[in-house]
Amino acid sequence: QVHLVESGGGLVQPGGSLRLSCSVSIFSISNMNMGWYRQAPEKQRELVATITWDGSTGYVDSVKGRATISRDNAKNTVYLQMNNLKPEDTAVYFCGATLSGIVYWGQGTQVTVSS
Repeated sequence: QVHLVESGGGLVQPGGSLRLSCSVSIFSISNMNMGWYRQAPEKQRELVATITWDGSTGYVDSVKGRATISRDNAKNTVYLQMNNLKPEDTAVYFCGATLSGIVYWGQGTQVTVSS
């Protein structure tokens, strides 16, 4: 069983920054494609950023230039750095890990952007 635990969420003012972390309980994430997703109230979960096993990254248009996804395979951890946060970034952020076609999810961490 693969367990993911997100952390780093919280309340931040518009224009602020947060770094989310996703710790994965598996021998190694080096072969896993990882992603950050978010779900705002009454909206569907959307993909925010992805990083493949070999380090290729992708971002949804709404966060391009403001977000950076990275991974530390030695720590089995994936990060999402979010800068210049906007109220529309408010959501529960989830980490997803794909292994052998199966997607594993964390419990999510709340990010609230408000003055």
